Amino acid sequence: MSEHSSAEPRTNKKPSNSHLLLAAIAVVALIIVAVFVLANKESKPADTENTKFRQDVVVPEEAPKTVVNTARTEAKPQQASREVETPIEETTTPVAQEPVITEQPEARPVEPVETVLPTLDDSDANVRESVANYLSKQAMELLVTEDMVRRSVVFIDNLAQGKIAKKHYPVSKPADNFMVIEDDIIVTDPNSFERYTPYVNMLNSMSTAQLVRLYEQYKPLINEAYEEIGYNGNEFDYTLQEALGELLETPIPDSNLPLIQESVTYKYAYAEWEQLSDAQKLFLRMGPENMKKAKKRLQAFQRALAN
Repeated sequence: MSEHSSAEPRTNKKPSNSHLLLAAIAVVALIIVAVFVLANKESKPADTENTKFRQDVVVPEEAPKTVVNTARTEAKPQQASREVETPIEETTTPVAQEPVITEQPEARPVEPVETVLPTLDDSDANVRESVANYLSKQAMELLVTEDMVRRSVVFIDNLAQGKIAKKHYPVSKPADNFMVIEDDIIVTDPNSFERYTPYVNMLNSMSTAQLVRLYEQYKPLINEAYEEIGYNGNEFDYTLQEALGELLETPIPDSNLPLIQESVTYKYAYAEWEQLSDAQKLFLRMGPENMKKAKKRLQAFQRALAN
């Protein structure tokens, strides 16, 4: 029995629990590795096939959406069209050519056309036609159309001396007679002033330029008629200025002037009015309002003649 007890004990062949746990962990790890490797092997052909498919098929890319400015899109075509019409690369420098000189006939100076006037004896029709271009038919009826140039020259010459050439009136006399109002004092009836209103209207119906034009147009005949009565024809301009000055120097009364009856005529009661020239007293008969209108036109005419 001693020999038997001294011998080594027999080794137990059954594995311990710790060894079994380690073995299980190793097996699980191997399984996980195997699964991972197999999964990679199966996915590679699919990835290779998809990559090849994507290389063979071209998928168009969508253009990014942008906000369009209509004002700019309208201006750009115009700019493009201008660049096409005038390309810089195609412009060429024109070759300078010598000017072709052609001989032209020498221009002759234009000679002024002179108006041919009729003779003084035959001038009435021509004067009437010229004046009728500016006056109405009613105003033309106020004119004396016989020997018009001579009549006007003699009348103006007398006006310059403060006189009235009654036989050479260039216009007809008023149809109505001179009238007065007799009360404590005698004064001119205001209705008598209206007798001269048509004459003042006739004067104002013509502009200053028209008056000057008529005067310049018939000046040769006027000078001739002035020479017939014994003057230098060229001096009529001065005579006309004196006649205008005689009328313009006539004072305009503020009120109706008292009169004195003398036989069949009347004269002014105040000496300062009665001592005026016959031409100026005739002007007074037009009345204050008509005198103001007439003076305004006569002043403009006088200034135009002086220039």
